[in-house]
Amino acid sequence: MKKLLYFLSVLVIIVLCIQCKPKTQQPLDNILTEKEMSQGWKLLFDGETFNGWRNFGRDSLTGWVIDSGKLLALGQGGDHGNDIITEEQFINFELSLDWKTSTGGNSGIFFNAMEDTAVEAIYEIAPEYQIIDELTWDGEVLNEGQKAGACYDMYYPKADKKLMPVGEWNNSKIVVNNGHVEHWLNGDMVVEYQMWTPGWDSLKAARKWKDYPLFGTAQSGHIGLQDHGKQTWFRNIKIRTI
Repeated sequence: MKKLLYFLSVLVIIVLCIQCKPKTQQPLDNILTEKEMSQGWKLLFDGETFNGWRNFGRDSLTGWVIDSGKLLALGQGGDHGNDIITEEQFINFELSLDWKTSTGGNSGIFFNAMEDTAVEAIYEIAPEYQIIDELTWDGEVLNEGQKAGACYDMYYPKADKKLMPVGEWNNSKIVVNNGHVEHWLNGDMVVEYQMWTPGWDSLKAARKWKDYPLFGTAQSGHIGLQDHGKQTWFRNIKIRTI
């Protein structure tokens, strides 16, 4: 009997300990930790307003909404009609953000975006980190330069990259330092290249960019997010200079 009571007492203690154990808290969205602030990170989206953003080539912002703390591209802009950019410009930086798409979603992250009277759309001048639902994509067969993580139609991502399915969050990072660029996807570097070299110029001349002489020429500029016909969500958009 004493052994049984001892066993039951121990069991009760174990159960109470499990119940009292603090639950692991999920990190809050659109918030910087003290460590991130000490490292020089700043938020580009506060989760509540469009402060610091506007449409490319316009002073206003349309085609986007704030959806429960996420920036949501409504996919109504047609061919890049509602792409948005930061009001601030950057030169050497590390950019990090989370994104997810709807089925068949197609979007992108631009950098070194400059507005020019000779430029009608942001893609004519700014390199693009490709965002796409390639796992359930039902359009034309994607070439390597159109796959997630690519420098669009320039440099291809590695084949064994980790891409989350539709509806789940991916993390992307872009590091730009004196023309040396890294594309990261879910913790792995998937593309690395150097801008403004003979190799860069040769690729431009061989791809669609031969028709856009200003493409990739700016050495600083705005960060941009693409609205390209499908809903895409963004959160935790942060940047630090390097």
